[in-house]
Amino acid sequence: MENKIHKSKKTSLYNNHVNLNAKMIDFSGYSMPINYDKGIKSEYHSIRENVGVFDVSHMGIFKVSGENADLFLNKVLSNNILELSNNSAIYSLMCNEDGGVIDDLIIYRIDEYFILIVNAANKNKNLNWLNKNNDSNVVIEDNTDFTSLIAIQGPKSRKKLEEILGFDLNNMSFYKCQQNTYNNAPVFIARTGYTGELGFEVLADTKTINEIWEKMISLGISPCGLAVRDILRIEMGYCLYGHEISEFRNPIEAGLSWVLNQEFDFIGKKSIFNKNNQKQKIVFLKMLEKGIPRQGCEILYNKKNIGCVTSGTFSYILNAGLGIAYIDKDINEYDDCSILIRGKEYKIQ
Repeated sequence: MENKIHKSKKTSLYNNHVNLNAKMIDFSGYSMPINYDKGIKSEYHSIRENVGVFDVSHMGIFKVSGENADLFLNKVLSNNILELSNNSAIYSLMCNEDGGVIDDLIIYRIDEYFILIVNAANKNKNLNWLNKNNDSNVVIEDNTDFTSLIAIQGPKSRKKLEEILGFDLNNMSFYKCQQNTYNNAPVFIARTGYTGELGFEVLADTKTINEIWEKMISLGISPCGLAVRDILRIEMGYCLYGHEISEFRNPIEAGLSWVLNQEFDFIGKKSIFNKNNQKQKIVFLKMLEKGIPRQGCEILYNKKNIGCVTSGTFSYILNAGLGIAYIDKDINEYDDCSILIRGKEYKIQ
């Protein structure tokens, strides 16, 4: 059987990962590091207590510009894009007519244009949907192959990034962004991330990002992979596309009502707010016994199936298994809930 990883695309930082002895896997069509030689636990503590850096160059990068670009995006995205101020970001959903989520993404406004950072596996689907619904002569550009993106995360990320880039980031608040230059090259920085810690994402041309990455590693910043990212986001209760979010999942069930525009219509809005399409709700669980929840594990209430796990992991900080699951929306008592792992029931809360 042909090894799938040999057919995967490579980010511009691929050789750096190999040189750092990363364990590589296929993820969303890209060869990505799952962890490095110091191990997942070391990477975890780097992010929670110090600083670490992720390669997220597999993400799709779109630029949307032109007259009425804001009105167009307000139609195809669920959040209120018209309220997005300059040098700011907002989390949003791209939904189909049935209210299912085509993708979840972050959109940034810089002067008169927008940057959309989308999930790698959904990039082509997103681009096709944007073009299909573009009735305003809006310019949609795919800059994925010309740029690279890294995320520096952890309580010391601001200090380290300021040291490397020479920028003052002290006044950049959460979900704000700015443009600057590094070695005469344009650099875009946003205070965003997927770990729950202080963090920044840095977008630039591939040469510049490789220079910044190599500088970070030389200063002792820990490289981090996909495995620890999953632990960090599950601890925070952050949804992941393909697990908690999909084209078959109502975003209200996923607890994402806060990103649904109440003032203007957007594609899928009518179906989303139809209560007949809201049958489950998202919950976050902790194991009370030794065990790790895994995707697909059944959730029981008085020994009756009421839902299943969509994501699970072991939390180093809590020393317990954690999970995200969907259960019937009418279940409000959790004392008698349990999880079924390999045919055995375990207590959860």
